[in-house]
Amino acid sequence: MSATNTTEKPVLLRQQKRKHPKRTPYTIFRAIMLVMIVVIFIGPLLWMLLSSFKTNVDIQNTSKAFIFDPILENYRAVLGDGGYFQFVFNSLWIGVSSTVISLIIGVPAAFAMSRFSMHKSALVVLMARIIPGISLLVPWFYVFANLGWVGSYGVMILSHMFILIPVSTYLMMSFFDSLPRELEEASLVDGLTHIGAFFRILLPLSVPGIATAGILSFIFSWNNFMFALVLTGADTKTLPVAVFNFVSYASIDWGAIMAATVVMTLPIIVISLFLQKYIVSGLTAGATKG
Repeated sequence: MSATNTTEKPVLLRQQKRKHPKRTPYTIFRAIMLVMIVVIFIGPLLWMLLSSFKTNVDIQNTSKAFIFDPILENYRAVLGDGGYFQFVFNSLWIGVSSTVISLIIGVPAAFAMSRFSMHKSALVVLMARIIPGISLLVPWFYVFANLGWVGSYGVMILSHMFILIPVSTYLMMSFFDSLPRELEEASLVDGLTHIGAFFRILLPLSVPGIATAGILSFIFSWNNFMFALVLTGADTKTLPVAVFNFVSYASIDWGAIMAATVVMTLPIIVISLFLQKYIVSGLTAGATKG
């Protein structure tokens, strides 16, 4: 009995050590940093959500930051406005149209630049991606105003495409670089052309990359404010511009602004949560080759 007891004690001690790992300064520091990151990123969203259920007086009252009487008048003011659903439609139409057209142009362009070593064209795409879009607003407005296009859907789609095509092309270039060239070479030996190999072999394999480029492009188009502020009209306003309907010269309806922002942000959060695996797989696809 004594021998078995002496052999069981070290085993029990090792098990207790495994169940209660030692807290090193690194683990404590990592926990603190994780909490800070969560607070920094989740804090503004939580404050926005809570403020959407407050009156303007409660929003400015720090003592009612978390304990207050919730109201729904802000959401009634936002959703009760007959034009708000028109703004939702405008954002959806412009975002989906610009994203689809940009992918139709950007995906074949990325394939050509990746497979045929078009380095100069890739440099032009990178330059177009680096140029700030706000620097082009004045020339765009001058040209489109002379053509009589300001305030139309086409102007917004074209202006978004200038940003979305370089983004989707550059993302897809790295994705096509990660696909092995042996697949295309084998299809060429079987009698397919480069275009046939693209449509039949490489395009089905690039669905995660296309999904990533499409999701990121749509998010940019949905959230874009500056282009819509300058180039839209009364009938083509998007959601970011529509939020300013609650800002007047004399006062600002903060509660309605927060409610409108929650309604505008909710679709993007839902898309990101349900399609995050495509975003991660698409962004990391070009990290390795072979």
